[in-house]
Amino acid sequence: MKLRSRNKISAEFSMASITDVIFLLLTFFMLTASASQSALNVKLPNAKGQEMPAERLYITVTIDGKYFLNKKEIAKEQIEPTLKSMFISNPAPSFVIAADADALHKDVIFLMDIANRNKYRVLIATNPQIQKE
Repeated sequence: MKLRSRNKISAEFSMASITDVIFLLLTFFMLTASASQSALNVKLPNAKGQEMPAERLYITVTIDGKYFLNKKEIAKEQIEPTLKSMFISNPAPSFVIAADADALHKDVIFLMDIANRNKYRVLIATNPQIQKE
């Protein structure tokens, strides 16, 4: 008596699953590589708060006193005129100060003074603080 097995193992290999994995890895590395190239090296202080949407106007202050308006370097003297021209038609003008934790106090106060004189709303960017329980 000859017994036959009902289940036959297929020797075919499907490339669909490996293609999906490679596509996901490629996408991940492309996104992370592009994000790290455009970021400024600023160490923000820690605080509790909410995350800010990306469409806000950011002014970054580096540790060596350089100013960046949405990641483009700007001269200190050009900040106020540039903000005035950008906020002409904005009914509620506001910007975010992303200052390095070790930046000089006077550099941040300079931006806050511009906001005070022109009645701009100013927000301070921080890293979210991790709570230990």
